[in-house]
Amino acid sequence: MMTNIGFGNLVATHRVVALVSPESAPIKRLVQDAKDGGVAVDVTCGRKTRSVIITDSGHVLLSAIQPETMKRRLAGEEARDEVEEDE
Repeated sequence: MMTNIGFGNLVATHRVVALVSPESAPIKRLVQDAKDGGVAVDVTCGRKTRSVIITDSGHVLLSAIQPETMKRRLAGEEARDEVEEDE
């Protein structure tokens, strides 16, 4: 199953290991290391990063979708508002 992570971008749900908020220092370091290592995928389309998705392959996905919305999507629940990226 594929999950929309914003702006029409999809991730294989079974590959997601963690969904975290980008505010903490360890996650900021993880994101910077991923960018330096070439395994970061930024799908924010220039918007603020609101959630960070870590996959089993070690890729780090940056999304503009709120973590709560992303959690519902990953759980298979229908998002009531598909355009929460504009918040």
